[in-house]
Amino acid sequence: MKRLIINLSPTGMVPTKKMTPHVPESPAEIIKDVLKCTTLGVSMAHLHARDANGAPTYKKEIYNEIITGIKEKNKDLVVVVSTSGRTFTEFWQRSDVLDLEGEVKPDMASLTLSSLNFIKTASMNSPDMVIKLAEKMQGNGIKPELEVFDFGMVNFAHYLIKKEIIQPPYYFNILLGNIATAQAKLLQLGLIISELPENSVWSIAGIGECQCRMNAISILEGGGVRVGLEDNIWYDEERTTLATNYALVERLVKIATAIGRPIATPLEVRELLKLRPPG
Repeated sequence: MKRLIINLSPTGMVPTKKMTPHVPESPAEIIKDVLKCTTLGVSMAHLHARDANGAPTYKKEIYNEIITGIKEKNKDLVVVVSTSGRTFTEFWQRSDVLDLEGEVKPDMASLTLSSLNFIKTASMNSPDMVIKLAEKMQGNGIKPELEVFDFGMVNFAHYLIKKEIIQPPYYFNILLGNIATAQAKLLQLGLIISELPENSVWSIAGIGECQCRMNAISILEGGGVRVGLEDNIWYDEERTTLATNYALVERLVKIATAIGRPIATPLEVRELLKLRPPG
């Protein structure tokens, strides 16, 4: 049975301490949470940085601190950084983290393949911006983590492949349940998966209350999972219990164990995605 990739998204750009005390904001909190979850089998960490006030930041110096702290304890973990357009609109801001080098150089970086609306804000990703980010990732030897919220974004991935801006194997995060994009329905999920390019590895995320259901479907169908407080701060659909990153990962490991699906190690993910050796 195919090994399960667990991609942890512990922080994101939206959850705050006022919303949940469990969201890690400071570098020390993010490091501690990520490392704790790696004991359960997390092989990838999708990181967002926050400033001293808890607000999202693009600054590579803070990412440097986070990655350094993680690598001191776990050199194998696949580190993914954010180039999100949800708060920052300028290329120099969004690409700042791609300039990290040496031991703190990210293995991967998020690349959202089109603009989209969230319930209160928009994430702006013009074709030119997506191409420039992809080209910088290519030039710096950082693999894109291709974020797909809707069917049309898969089409743009095929365009980037045609232009030889991204190379296989391709890693896709399919995010379902956002109010203005693809919903957490099997037909919509199946359509997206059916159009992924050859030599693709995919994980599924559910936004909000559909997180556990979408993760469970992916576990059953041979995909990976993206899970964490970035996508959902509640443990249950009734919103009676605030989640922790550890509890969310622990539940998925139990589901995988129940059906006999082994958990992928970071080194196995590196080999699968043809990432550079850890160090």
